[in-house]
Amino acid sequence: MGRKEKKKVSDDNDIGATVERFDNTDDIQVKDVAVIADKPTKQVRDHWGNQWEFLVSLIGYSVGFGNIWRFPYLCFKNGGGTFLIPYFIFLVFGGIPLLFLEVTIGQYMQRGAIQAWNIVPLLQGIGFAGILIAWYLNNYYIIILAWTLHYFGNSFRGTLPWGNCNNMWNTKDCLDDERRNLTYKPVKPTDPAEEYWNNRVLQISDGIENPNGLQWELLICMIAAWVLVYFCIFQGVKWTGKVVWFTALFPYVVLIILFFRGVTLDGAADGLLFYVKPNITRLADSQVWLDAGTQIFFSMSIGLGCLTSLGSYNKFRHNALRDIFAYAAINSGTSLFGGVCVFSVLGFMAKKLDVPIDEVAKAGPGLVFIAYPKAITMMPVSPLWAILFFFMVILLGVDSEFVNVEGVSCALIDIFPVWRKRQPLFKLMICGVSFIVGFSMITRGGMYVFQLMDSYAASGMALLAVAIWESVAIAYFHGGPKYGKRVNQMCNSKYVLHGFMHVGIS
Repeated sequence: MGRKEKKKVSDDNDIGATVERFDNTDDIQVKDVAVIADKPTKQVRDHWGNQWEFLVSLIGYSVGFGNIWRFPYLCFKNGGGTFLIPYFIFLVFGGIPLLFLEVTIGQYMQRGAIQAWNIVPLLQGIGFAGILIAWYLNNYYIIILAWTLHYFGNSFRGTLPWGNCNNMWNTKDCLDDERRNLTYKPVKPTDPAEEYWNNRVLQISDGIENPNGLQWELLICMIAAWVLVYFCIFQGVKWTGKVVWFTALFPYVVLIILFFRGVTLDGAADGLLFYVKPNITRLADSQVWLDAGTQIFFSMSIGLGCLTSLGSYNKFRHNALRDIFAYAAINSGTSLFGGVCVFSVLGFMAKKLDVPIDEVAKAGPGLVFIAYPKAITMMPVSPLWAILFFFMVILLGVDSEFVNVEGVSCALIDIFPVWRKRQPLFKLMICGVSFIVGFSMITRGGMYVFQLMDSYAASGMALLAVAIWESVAIAYFHGGPKYGKRVNQMCNSKYVLHGFMHVGIS
């Protein structure tokens, strides 16, 4: 007989349920228990409440600020529609395979990002590196949430404060519609939205060497952000799986509302053409390909280790392949759709100001906190659109932050299991340490520290290094075919997975 199977079946929800399979061509023994360096251990582990919570958590975690402010800017900067060619090449041959690798390692080992890499004992440092980057990201990502909460709170005014120059923080160089009619014209005019950002929100100093004390309003906003994040994770993964249904999906409702508002504005067509107009000559520029690869890593959260932690909450037989393809399509679709929402509004603003679109399109935080808020002030009932926009940004940020914190805590609790029954306290400690680190970024010189963290702590090169070593560890140290067989036993998609693993990882 070519094959013999022996099964012991119990409730699928029981972590001790055992399914042993013996094959004359494969001596791998699979158990629905934690597997540490091929030695099964029966430690209690939480699982998602249902099969959909994992997919929704992936969406909530990875669909965030990068889809709204980073992808649209990179798209128009790197040749419009031409940028999509390297983007989708990296997605198919890099993003999806590495996403699949990180998730399935966590699911197979039933451990977080650190102990999951005991599958290749020589390279356990991969897990530590990923979680360290994720921790750095936690520390400065919360600052973006603090900025957003500041804008959200000030959106409830009858007149948006960043729409005019009649405020105590404005300088004599501020130029709005009212001052354009005056005889005095500043030599270097500044926009009221830009002055609100620099002089009111950041109260920015002249350099990193001059912190000049805390910006107390941002401190309050950061406290509120951490309280919100802690509320979403303190009761464990089953509670997080319920919260993420709202934080991950409701932003799409707001995004659709903003889409219909944006495309009906005068000048929207010009903005959309500027966004997608192809410039095929840009493909010869290596920077375009580097930006495309970096965007895939950032938007899909590859190399941070938290995908492995999320995968570890799946039941052993969960078909992760289905979720991964669905998530990749949703993630990229959100980036494209978010670009339409942003550039339709920027086209409207450019036409109203009678300036080229590239003069109003900004990169990074400038797009969300200067360009888009300025465009909102030109719309009827502008406070309503400001409230909707910043509420959406808050939800996009908060679920990315709390799932990231959950991933870090999951990995650390696996190392220190004594905290498994005291997770609320342990997670409070993690949030508290990150809160203290965040003080350096809410001083008046904090923006310079934030830029350093953003450029180097969770940079594209750091993520790329982790991803390369992940591939090397599985393809060459552990063995690609061996790992493919293990994944087949979990997902039961033999022919698809063998080709997928060979092309993507090896």
